Amino acid sequence: MTLLLAIALPVALGALLPVFRLKTGNRNLYLMLATLLTSALCAYAIAVDIPALRLISLNNKLTITLRLDEQGKIFCALVAFLWPFAMLYAFNYMKDEHKQTSFFSFFLMSYGVTLGIAMSANLLTLYVFYEVLTLTTLPLVMHGGSQKSIRAGLKYLYYSLGGSAFAFIGLAYLVYFGGQTTFVPGGLFKGISLMHTQQLRLGYLLCFLGFSVKASVFPLHGWLPTAAVAPTPVTALLHAVAVVKSGVFAIIRVTYYSFGASVLAGSYAQYIPLALTTFTIVFGCTMALKEKHLKRRLAYSTVSNLSYILFGAMLLSAQGLTAGLMHLIFHALMKIVLFLAVGVYNKRANAYYVDQVRGLGTTLPLLGVVFTLSSLAMTGIPPLIGFISKWALAEAALLIGGPLPLMGVVALLISALLTGIYLMVPAVTMYTRPSQGNQLTPVEAGFKVTLATLSLVVLALSAYSIPLIDYLARTAAQAM
Repeated sequence: MTLLLAIALPVALGALLPVFRLKTGNRNLYLMLATLLTSALCAYAIAVDIPALRLISLNNKLTITLRLDEQGKIFCALVAFLWPFAMLYAFNYMKDEHKQTSFFSFFLMSYGVTLGIAMSANLLTLYVFYEVLTLTTLPLVMHGGSQKSIRAGLKYLYYSLGGSAFAFIGLAYLVYFGGQTTFVPGGLFKGISLMHTQQLRLGYLLCFLGFSVKASVFPLHGWLPTAAVAPTPVTALLHAVAVVKSGVFAIIRVTYYSFGASVLAGSYAQYIPLALTTFTIVFGCTMALKEKHLKRRLAYSTVSNLSYILFGAMLLSAQGLTAGLMHLIFHALMKIVLFLAVGVYNKRANAYYVDQVRGLGTTLPLLGVVFTLSSLAMTGIPPLIGFISKWALAEAALLIGGPLPLMGVVALLISALLTGIYLMVPAVTMYTRPSQGNQLTPVEAGFKVTLATLSLVVLALSAYSIPLIDYLARTAAQAM
């Protein structure tokens, strides 16, 4: 019941929030207690081996079942760790905004739904939660109520519906030719002589394309930069944890736990995703370099970095998957700091574009430090965590060899150079150019605590991440 409670608690309490009509202080206490209790349940579920829980059974092969295996624990831990920080940040960010109760209601519900994706025991269950996540995050994207917000929300919805159709067809292929949807390390067909290999590969490719919408693989990325119009707590979670990482996690699941590397290796079902992710790595960085709006620049950076993770996964090796999982975690930490810092610049300095952050490194020193630190890490400057995961990705690709993996290494090098430019330009501008006289307002303690704590985590993992990497390596080896 722990797994069900971890999902149901934030969903139920989020849905009930408008009913209680709480004052701001009581509402924030209610939300934080709900968030922390949910994270505590996740911590317990990760620490204790909890048996699978079947919720709905359509037949023996199609069930809605919850289970937390090693792969799910990685995503669950990431979500459970970062969501309380995002909630604390949101209290300060949203205090002068309209429709706060509605915002926080969907914000909390999205927490539970994202955990449902992490705790899914089979592809059908994951697909259901994946679709519900679109519904709970859509109002967050459209929260501003402006024409831009509405257009961004509709674009997100249309892209998601199209991706869902592809993923559903892929799911149907798996059920028809595989007979079930349960997640099994190595895939459902490991060690089995197959008669329908080509059909399975086509089904996998449809799943990949469907889940690639939320993972923002070119050319299915268009909704993500547009969604930067949403409030910063939303964009931080969209880009760092909930939505985009759900897409990446779903692709890893279907690759290693449904269809299996043995079915895909050496075929178009591997080569097409490898080619798409390699191109997306460079494309995202190029678009980020051209973009002057800070949040949209970070959005294109996310497009690029998500394909780092998928490139590692599509190498179909334990080393590649390990490197991809490393970047899944490290990117989440770096990117949430960058987005939250930019959100403070938006709110407290009215700075939305690169040339508007002039002099803010001295007038808002803490923000300047955390933004620069995460920019250096994202660029891949040693010994920071971005370097660790990018080096591991390059090593895994070189170990595999072949044209596409080697092209991926070249893409990683080009991306590192472009990332250094598009992130370090605003960082340097903060310190080297005179202030343009921004009207500053005080930065609340909630902002400072969130950014400082997450930055310390980035530094701590940069200094010592061996136990985490060893755990990821063991999980990746099991998935093969």
